[in-house]
Amino acid sequence: MITASDLTKTYGSNTVLAINNLDIPKGQSFGLVGNNGAGKTTFFSLLLDLIQPSTGHIKNNNIPVHESEDWKPFTSAFIDESFLIGYLTPEEYFYFIGELRGQNKADVDSLVSQFEDFFHGEILGQKKYLRDLSKGNQKKAGIVASFIGNPEVIILDEPFANLDPTTQIRLKGIIKDLAEKQGVTVLVSSHDLLHVTDVCERIVVLEKGEVIKDLATNPTTLKELEAHFAGEEMV
Repeated sequence: MITASDLTKTYGSNTVLAINNLDIPKGQSFGLVGNNGAGKTTFFSLLLDLIQPSTGHIKNNNIPVHESEDWKPFTSAFIDESFLIGYLTPEEYFYFIGELRGQNKADVDSLVSQFEDFFHGEILGQKKYLRDLSKGNQKKAGIVASFIGNPEVIILDEPFANLDPTTQIRLKGIIKDLAEKQGVTVLVSSHDLLHVTDVCERIVVLEKGEVIKDLATNPTTLKELEAHFAGEEMV
């Protein structure tokens, strides 16, 4: 579904990302972890054509993302609050995204109604602009907006940050359902190793822009990741 080949991003003499080859198959829940500056957001930005690669390319369903926009109709993302439109209410924002994705109001209402427990009564019907919501509630709105239009690829950068524990647990169930039952390719970056091992069937570790671990999640993965970031080797 997604392939990166000979992909680099440099700023001056500083190489922030260098991935020789990375394949993410359709329907995989894929986790990306690493310390600050590891290249996670750079990779997602390249995948969404927000920045241009220095060399190489990323293909989404065989479409080079920096050469064509044909990948956009089946790809969605929520990276941060800059993806929102602050002067709209959540409902207005959902309808706006729906219109972009060929969905009518009834389609959007049907989708959004499935996430009432995720919103905890704090998003819909509040007559508040998105800019006036808490960081956590802004994130909830942005995440649910990324589900509108039945995308085949969903990209979420630090989706668990600023969310309360109940919502984090619900979100993990949502991500698992998208990948396992609906065949959606879900890419998640997170600093929280527990959450990412709970929700992702595969985890890649980036360090200084390079892939240094590519793990199929199993019962020992969390300990392996914790040992890695602690600078220890598992025995």
